[in-house]
Amino acid sequence: MKHARAFSIIVLTATALYGAAGFYFLPLASFTGPLTRMGKIPESLFGWTREQPAVNPEHLVNASWQEADVLAIGDSFSMPRLWQSVLVERGMKVHTETWESMRNICEDFTGWLDNKGFKGSHVVIEVVEHNFEDRLARSLPCKQMDYRPLAVSPVLPPARQMSFNRTDFTGKLSVGFQVKLNELKYQSLSTRAEFNSWEMGNTVRMHRVTNGCELFSHKSCNDALFYADDHTGDFNDHTLDKMRRLGERVKGLTPVWVIVPDKSTAYLHPNKQFWAKAEENFYAPNLLEAFKHEIQNKNIDLYPANETHLSTAGYLILGEAIYQSLQK
Repeated sequence: MKHARAFSIIVLTATALYGAAGFYFLPLASFTGPLTRMGKIPESLFGWTREQPAVNPEHLVNASWQEADVLAIGDSFSMPRLWQSVLVERGMKVHTETWESMRNICEDFTGWLDNKGFKGSHVVIEVVEHNFEDRLARSLPCKQMDYRPLAVSPVLPPARQMSFNRTDFTGKLSVGFQVKLNELKYQSLSTRAEFNSWEMGNTVRMHRVTNGCELFSHKSCNDALFYADDHTGDFNDHTLDKMRRLGERVKGLTPVWVIVPDKSTAYLHPNKQFWAKAEENFYAPNLLEAFKHEIQNKNIDLYPANETHLSTAGYLILGEAIYQSLQK
């Protein structure tokens, strides 16, 4: 009995100590950015601190099919309607649909669009580089549109500053421990002269960025977080041919191809040639060149370190590039 009682006390004490320590580290797991959450690294090290520009909520409206000048079909880079706000501010009316609702651009797309009452002149086809080939491959065999409208919800302007005061005690205790362990590991790795990158798991890679502290506002500004499975190669002429074939379905309208460079392309692999070729062959703003220009001019937090998406300032740059393409 004495041994059993002693064992019980040891177990209870160990459990209490684990809980206390886990509860102490749990606030470290209060994430804002998807890459800090996936990589389990503190926001205090990789959360952006530079204030972002304000966006007028009135410019985030979604025009009806019937009144729109421009139809935008896009992924999560189009859902906040931030790049569209640049067009709306200049008097254009934009109707935005996601790929989740549109599914594909099929052979009957133009007739289907007529039935929706769209009388505009341009269709913006927005896809992030990471998913571009897959999106083309899904649409090209498609014969008939399968539209599945999503519930309409209001879109609000994003926060201009990131809050570091948010404390979340609802997560798992083990996550707090893992975040602390990753913080300690990073502190060790980052001081090494040869440090270049760290495969953090869960499809996240940390990478040292040349002149990082001139490009990012977070505390550990020499390094940034990226998707580990970003598209590192360059698209070839077969991709351009697929674009041509799909663009032929947008009859009587002008398709504007908006291929958003992956974050790692913008910062780590900026010499790809696809965007220049696409610009030569289609209405396709050279976003890689535009982003390279901003990075060379030390535009801070074009892509925040903890994010997979553009900052508000980055979205407005994207919107300007699209607007200029629409004027051609």
